[in-house]
Amino acid sequence: MSRTTTMTVRLSGTLSEFVSSNVGEDGAYENISEYVRDLIRRDKERVENEAFERLQAELTLAFSAPDSSYQTLTAAAVIARNKAVR
Repeated sequence: MSRTTTMTVRLSGTLSEFVSSNVGEDGAYENISEYVRDLIRRDKERVENEAFERLQAELTLAFSAPDSSYQTLTAAAVIARNKAVR
C-alpha cells in the first residue's frame, strides 16, 4: 500500500516565477503538486537509466574480454570473496 507524504518547499524569485509559468492555464500542469511529482518521476527514471547504462557498459566490457582473462572459481571462492567485500 502506498504512503502519502506531505512536503513543504519554499521557493522565491526566479524559481518561484518559473514554477508559476509552468502551472495553471498557461502552463503544462494543473497544479504545483502535479508538476513536482512529474519532476520527481523523471529524475527517478534518469537515475534508473544511468544505472542500467553502467551495468550495460560493464557487461559489454566483460563479454568482449578474451577467454584467457577469465579465472575458474568454485562456488566457495565466490562466496568467500563476497563476504570479504562486505
